[in-house]
Amino acid sequence: MLSQPSTMYLQSYLQSSYVIVCSEGFASMQMLKLEEQQLFGEASSLLSEVVTTPTRSLTLNLDRKENNETHLKKLGKLNVCVNESLGSKTIMEIVFRCLELENKDLFSKSDPFLLMSRKEESGVLVPISKTEVKKNDRNPIWRPVIVNLQQIVSKENPLAIECFNFNSNGKHELIGKVIKSLAELEKLHHSQHGEDLFLPTLVGNDYEDKVLKSQIFVERFSQSKSKTFLDYISDGCEMNFMVAIDFTASNGNPRLPDSLHYIDPSGRPNAYQRAILEVGEVLQFYVAHRRFPAWGFGARPIDGPVSHCFNLNGSTYQPEVEGIQGIMSAYISALHNVSLAGPTLFGHVISAAALIAGQSLSNSRQKYFILLIVTDGVITDLQETKDALVKASDLPLSILIVGVGGADFKEMEILDAEKGERIESPTGRVASRDIVQFVAMRDAQSGEVSVIQSLLAELPRQFMSYMQSRDVDQLN
Repeated sequence: MLSQPSTMYLQSYLQSSYVIVCSEGFASMQMLKLEEQQLFGEASSLLSEVVTTPTRSLTLNLDRKENNETHLKKLGKLNVCVNESLGSKTIMEIVFRCLELENKDLFSKSDPFLLMSRKEESGVLVPISKTEVKKNDRNPIWRPVIVNLQQIVSKENPLAIECFNFNSNGKHELIGKVIKSLAELEKLHHSQHGEDLFLPTLVGNDYEDKVLKSQIFVERFSQSKSKTFLDYISDGCEMNFMVAIDFTASNGNPRLPDSLHYIDPSGRPNAYQRAILEVGEVLQFYVAHRRFPAWGFGARPIDGPVSHCFNLNGSTYQPEVEGIQGIMSAYISALHNVSLAGPTLFGHVISAAALIAGQSLSNSRQKYFILLIVTDGVITDLQETKDALVKASDLPLSILIVGVGGADFKEMEILDAEKGERIESPTGRVASRDIVQFVAMRDAQSGEVSVIQSLLAELPRQFMSYMQSRDVDQLN
């Protein structure tokens, strides 16, 4: 508790961290201007650290650095409690179909997908969910879109449902759109009528909405109460974190400052260390035992052949290390004990992670695994990787991929179903769900969204899709 009345200001960052600043005096929340307040003290923590405690609360030290002083002045304690909104438990499942979509491709039919976004008062669209891509289909029906009420804010909030023609270069063409609230979509379902799509078209200096012959229908609309990601964590579901690091020669000589693997004597982390630290520091709180399997790939151990999956700690049989710092220590040690080689193959490390995830199914306790792959280049075993991913899609596993360096990672986005089609193996088997999230570190750093936010944004949805596919998710 604070020793005197104060106003608390909480600034939160999605799935990352927050900073709490306390200032002296009272002020209306609508009128509060921090620059006009006198700083009382501050405390910081990762949000994951709070939500993984049994009580979803944490006591933090409240500190303040005085002018011209290097030490912090202790000002007391601050209790932080986290509660999940009721809207996060209200789930809507919607099935869309379209009729007579216009062709955007020159020699074939369009490859349509839908993007659902929440429309803010400012007019800005915030993406919420996206369907799979339907190849060469003017009358597509997509798999169910699942959203919770918290994402939408309210059933009366306007939503933009945009239909795009998929292009592999990332420049998707808008076929048409509608603006409807959840309440209106529900009415559309009950009426069984279609809604005309419109396309904003430049007429003179202004845009006008051109009404199209293409229509969108709501085939199914259902609402239910469901357990959430945090409910499963509170009920004892164990999260597990694994890491695989690219040791191919394209990273450059680790002894030279221009190498992506260069260990700076000043302690400044390289790109690989940053990715592991930023992701690992968030996820570690979900892992009770704090022991993490860690592998390297694309290197030649001393007097040995190139290995595409070796234990980072040098052990022959045991890949686990203690904590995030254990990963860091094993990584630095490996740089002195292997020779960078190649090529860049993912199939082996994905199969190793899938083996561990598969073995957990015989255990009565619920477990879920997250594999972080950090790489500097495009893979050369695309078909083998696709096969491994399709097999792994039936397991409690998600794969986060961070691209570091200046390589062209466009081909890597093929693995991320959110950026294209659902993965298909060489035998024609299609992945049962999306388990990959890819982000190029340079793209995340150049925007307002951090690497952490970009990578972890899809993780709860992937987790829930597995639970639902296994009928683990029961109504409250």
